[in-house]
Amino acid sequence: MKKVLQTYGIALIVVAIYAFVKLPVLRLDFISLFSVLIIFFAVAGVLDMMLDRGEKTSKIAKYNFTIAIVLIIYSIAAPFVTSSPILHSKAYRNLIGKVEESKFTEDVSPVSVKDIRLVDEAMAMKLGDKKLGEVPAIGSVSKLGTFHIQSVKGNLYWVAPLVHRDIIKWITSLDGTSGYVMVSASNPQDVRLVQEIDGKPIKIVYQPEAYLLQDLHRHMYVNGLMNIGMSDFTLEINDEGRPYWVTTLYEHSIGYGGSDATGVATVDAETGEIKKYNIENTPKWIDRIQPQDFIVNQINDWGLYVKGFLNSVISEEGVLVPTEGTSLVYGNDNKAYWYTGITSSGGDESTIGFMLVDSRTKEAKLYKQPGATETAAMRSAEGKVQEKNYEATFPVMYNILGTPTYVSSLKDKAGLVKMVAFVSVEDFSVLGLGETKEEALRSYREALSSKGNSIKLEDDTTTQEIEGTVLRISPDVKSGNTYYYMTIDSSENIIFNATSKLSTEIPLTNVGDKVKVSFQKGEKGLVDIMEFDNLNIGNIDIKKKIMLHQLKKTQKKK
Repeated sequence: MKKVLQTYGIALIVVAIYAFVKLPVLRLDFISLFSVLIIFFAVAGVLDMMLDRGEKTSKIAKYNFTIAIVLIIYSIAAPFVTSSPILHSKAYRNLIGKVEESKFTEDVSPVSVKDIRLVDEAMAMKLGDKKLGEVPAIGSVSKLGTFHIQSVKGNLYWVAPLVHRDIIKWITSLDGTSGYVMVSASNPQDVRLVQEIDGKPIKIVYQPEAYLLQDLHRHMYVNGLMNIGMSDFTLEINDEGRPYWVTTLYEHSIGYGGSDATGVATVDAETGEIKKYNIENTPKWIDRIQPQDFIVNQINDWGLYVKGFLNSVISEEGVLVPTEGTSLVYGNDNKAYWYTGITSSGGDESTIGFMLVDSRTKEAKLYKQPGATETAAMRSAEGKVQEKNYEATFPVMYNILGTPTYVSSLKDKAGLVKMVAFVSVEDFSVLGLGETKEEALRSYREALSSKGNSIKLEDDTTTQEIEGTVLRISPDVKSGNTYYYMTIDSSENIIFNATSKLSTEIPLTNVGDKVKVSFQKGEKGLVDIMEFDNLNIGNIDIKKKIMLHQLKKTQKKK
């Protein structure tokens, strides 16, 4: 009996070391639990044979080996029976939950031009590295971790922690790395290295690049989270700027498959304090509960198994697939949504619509909006300036003037943003380009107008409308086009300009006329007019005066 206890005691120590290194989830719906049991009984069997070669001990060894073999067989057979899409395609399709069809303009609010994202993850990394290089003492021992986009007090930032470069740097910096970097998603000039809050230094002690008990995953595991799946280790900052690691907690909903988020755990990056939340009571400053790969897989299963498993591999009738690439987009309510286009299984350059999935609640909505894929929009933008060899970033979809619109940055070989492109989702040949977001928006508005689209200015939060009296107006011919410049008494610090293409009333406008103009909100100096209305033209009294004036001139000639 003593030898049996000794054998199992040693086997338990071996398993504990394995668990400390590999961090298996000790839960019945995870195969990793059975891997631990297999190792335990296999080690126990080997130890029985080594410690005592007697008949009795050999029977115990055979017993341990038999259990290990049974567990191996179970680990192979059980996932197929309980989790294979061949047998459970309907369960996989329903994992995303109810997908409601909705109307784009009702759910997706128009975006202000200042909030449109120009900076992608690659550019954020480049800008962050440059910022880190300005402080050699920090850059020599730390590097940037992974950037994740998030809403910070209503503004979008890419945020990445400073992490250890290697195990040597970790050993020499056990008190942690010094803070994090924030890069504005809409303004490449706004790059911050945050090293303190309220005069107190920030230390990132617990992180994926640390070791032993400072390793983030291991720290959470040994502090009670060994019986739940963990995924998507993301650094987010709260409203005060304090960094926390936010980790998705998940379980398997279909046997040993169908990963599904149940909540999150937060870890104070400096103190290591751990808090668990379910989906309902997760703090509002946390943007993402649902990991990107979970959502992509669930959307894929929803479209793939629309008529069962056999249809998905044989006829593919009605099969839908997400387009390549997924992005995190934000509504004006600061809620985050996973966005992906939805196309047919043919994989052409057109979509049947797109889907938005709430990154916290997993509420999914389908918008049937036929149009171009993201890659088709990128090629369209690149083709417009192909002589410059610019490369388009993966676009983000916005509601621009009531129209679903891809917005993409065009970067040169050095990775710097040179232009901005607005491309219609419905028709990727309708696009606007400019060196700034404002120029691109003006160009896009003209492109929509020339195609006969109904521009919904009432849905445009980027415009401002004023009325006033024309103080000065003068034409100027450039490249064969006549531009009209005017000043209005209600905004004397602005010079407005437009061509007759915008309105046939502009060439007929004189000093003293009452006019109504719409223009880009917040602009000063020389401003392009978006809409123009001469309030005098069409006025009956004014017409009568003009007719009387012409009649008097005729009578004088006689």
